[in-house]
Amino acid sequence: MLIIKINNLTKKFKELVAVNNISFNIEEGEIFGFLGPNGAGKSTTLSMLSTLLVPTHGSALVNNFDIIKQKNQVRKSIGMVFQDPTLDDELTAYENMDFHARLYNVSKSIKNKKIIELLKLVDLEDRKKDLVKTFSGGMKRRLEIARGLLHEPKVLFLDEPTLGLDPQTRNKIWGYIQRLNKENKLTIILTTHYMDEADKLCNRVAIIDYGKIIALDTTENLKKQIGGELISIQTENKEKLDLFLEKCKWCKNIKQHDGFITINVDHAEKILPEIIKISDKNKIKILSISINKPTLEDVFLYFTGKTIREQESSSLDRMRSKGRMHRR
Repeated sequence: MLIIKINNLTKKFKELVAVNNISFNIEEGEIFGFLGPNGAGKSTTLSMLSTLLVPTHGSALVNNFDIIKQKNQVRKSIGMVFQDPTLDDELTAYENMDFHARLYNVSKSIKNKKIIELLKLVDLEDRKKDLVKTFSGGMKRRLEIARGLLHEPKVLFLDEPTLGLDPQTRNKIWGYIQRLNKENKLTIILTTHYMDEADKLCNRVAIIDYGKIIALDTTENLKKQIGGELISIQTENKEKLDLFLEKCKWCKNIKQHDGFITINVDHAEKILPEIIKISDKNKIKILSISINKPTLEDVFLYFTGKTIREQESSSLDRMRSKGRMHRR
């Protein structure tokens, strides 16, 4: 059963098109990921689906409720964990949960039991009486996830759920997300720019860039779209080597990025000597060379021509440029 239906959803801020005419559906019980650089439109999409922003064009249904006409029903159907902290540091963990329960009219008869159950779920039961300002970043994130589940939502939105957390805490959060999905059949939609996070958690991933969805499928199928293997070459003569490689029939796809040339080939171990031969013959010095199976980073590079890090820099430059134009 479809839990979310999105049709031609668009959001503009003056001249900036933050989300550009996107359409897709999400199945109930799915972990769905928006993967892309900062400024790609991930958080804006979540803000529209959670009724915090009104779309410029298009429509969407969440749990069969219209995000424009039935905002209250949508809000009762979802839990939300924002990218920026929204807890009250001067309240205890229990008090933060209790305040949320009151906002959502959780019955007094079950409120205390549910709060304790959820604090136990995220390993915070023994800290329920402690002020949130004494919590680490990971503990706060876990409390926010517990709080988002208190009113038993059909869909949980997680906006960059592990941003800024250390690897050990990230793995713990991943465990909680997988457990919630498996045990409660909860539909989870998350935004991330961490490739490993999308690969580890998501049933399907939408790669979004400049507000457009450029690819959408399972992580495995996305990697298969590239096919073969990837050879990454670091050289001081990228343009020269690029010219020679483009003439080779075995070279399927060539990208220059971040000081490297990446080529897509079949049977990379047989191609490697050919690359060395071409480089030696044309006096092109190779600094390093490696062979890898396609990753989501490679998928992003394949579709956009840049890595996420490079695309974030481009997005930042674009926003700065627009800002200067508006000031003139």
